[in-house]
Amino acid sequence: MATSTVENYLKHVLLLSEGGDDLVSMGALATAMEVVPGTATTMVKAIAGEGLVEHQPRYGVKLTAKGRRLALNVLRKHRLIETFLVNVLKMDWSKVHEEAEQLEHAISDEVLDRLDALLGHPTTDPHGDPIPNRQGRLNSQVYATLATCALDIPLRVVRVTEQSAEFLQFVEQNGLLPGAGIRVADRNLTAGLVKLKKTGGRTPIVSVAAAGKILVEPGK
Repeated sequence: MATSTVENYLKHVLLLSEGGDDLVSMGALATAMEVVPGTATTMVKAIAGEGLVEHQPRYGVKLTAKGRRLALNVLRKHRLIETFLVNVLKMDWSKVHEEAEQLEHAISDEVLDRLDALLGHPTTDPHGDPIPNRQGRLNSQVYATLATCALDIPLRVVRVTEQSAEFLQFVEQNGLLPGAGIRVADRNLTAGLVKLKKTGGRTPIVSVAAAGKILVEPGK
């Protein structure tokens, strides 16, 4: 059985590769794990010895088929737990990430399947992140962001990619939760600002950086 540290490394390689098969740099992985590059390299070499990743010195690391299955299972646990905490226990969506980080290593696959059934087999978590299914399939659809989409067309927020408590509280305060209808009224790249238009006449203004973390699809 993989340790929680191994599971976290595998999960972050999966996330940094955006679910694909691209090499992840050791620097990016070290930053995600909040360790120095030497520590990350030592750990990756150990994990490679277990057949969970392929380590290419000076280039990076990627998951093996076995490592990918484990990583997807951990990610599935994390996102189903977040969904349970928000939808059933009614916890604040900005606080559930840290809870899920702890619980994802503790629940069994049997409990996970029961949790999935209890929740009605959701395909996304409260932040709009796709939930891998039981067969290990992960939706990798590419969306525009509020920083890149066309102006003045109906849009629907589908995902918030940054999950710090501060950013999620900002998103909620501005009514930009997944499912919200919105339009981009104006985008001033020189000033770095995006003016939004919401139902009811509200016109929140956000930075281009913040807008780039909010994914959207065409709305009605």
